[in-house]
Amino acid sequence: MSSDFMVFPSPAKLNLFLHITKQRSDGYHELQTLFQFLDHSDTIEIKPVQDGKITLLTEFKDVSPEDNLIIKAANLLKLQALKTTTDNKTLGAQIKINKILPMGGGLGGGSSNAATILIALNYLWKTQFSNDLLAQLGVTLGADVPVFVRGFAAFAQGIGEQLTPANPHEYWYLVTKPNCSISTAAVFQAAELTRNTPKLKLADINIENCHNDCQNVVIKNHPEVAKLLAWLVEYAPSQMTGTGACLFSRFNAKEGALALQNKLPKDVSSFVAKGLNTSPLLKKMTSLNNS
Repeated sequence: MSSDFMVFPSPAKLNLFLHITKQRSDGYHELQTLFQFLDHSDTIEIKPVQDGKITLLTEFKDVSPEDNLIIKAANLLKLQALKTTTDNKTLGAQIKINKILPMGGGLGGGSSNAATILIALNYLWKTQFSNDLLAQLGVTLGADVPVFVRGFAAFAQGIGEQLTPANPHEYWYLVTKPNCSISTAAVFQAAELTRNTPKLKLADINIENCHNDCQNVVIKNHPEVAKLLAWLVEYAPSQMTGTGACLFSRFNAKEGALALQNKLPKDVSSFVAKGLNTSPLLKKMTSLNNS
């Protein structure tokens, strides 16, 4: 890694529960969820340049450049910067990513990547946009982007963009992924998806009594998820995050998560991580801004 590349984390998230409360007339779903970060991250390296070009140096076999949220986020921030002054037309960046978060897993990897780009380039380009503005830009890229921009565990409402800081217990988790990828759009379009779960107030939330409304849709259509979940719940409280396919099992100590990981079927990918109420990206930026 060249010394003029700066390194930024792009962490995973969990939906500790996910209740679908309404489908709006525009087709979007209103929901309630509790976001928490994990100490398990993609790593993004960025070198600011002044040639006006935004270049992703890491190839993605299954994602075209114009559909890549990393490029979309960088271009979106540059467009916002150009509204401030046309002098910003020379703003550019070379970007590399070490991708360890699975795509189609419900861990928010793409949204996290977009948020890291917005936060990091805002710092590197010295555009000095507020987090409020970055979150507004982020929601146009995906409903989960604002929580990664804000960097705190949160109770989310609306389509996921209305955030209230929360402080759930920071458990250890075994996160597992069956050998399949889930389409978020397909889950939300499914006729059998529950869309009328009663709304909760943050003060009334008891994780033990909450669930993921998307889980039944996924296990009905993806036997790999159903089989693994049935196995996991024999050992620990377990459920799906987001629209899947990743599952998380909850433990009070790291040792318990590691012990169950060692028992997993050979074809299941997994990692053990600590739940975090402050994002590693927020910690990184706080350190940079205080140095």
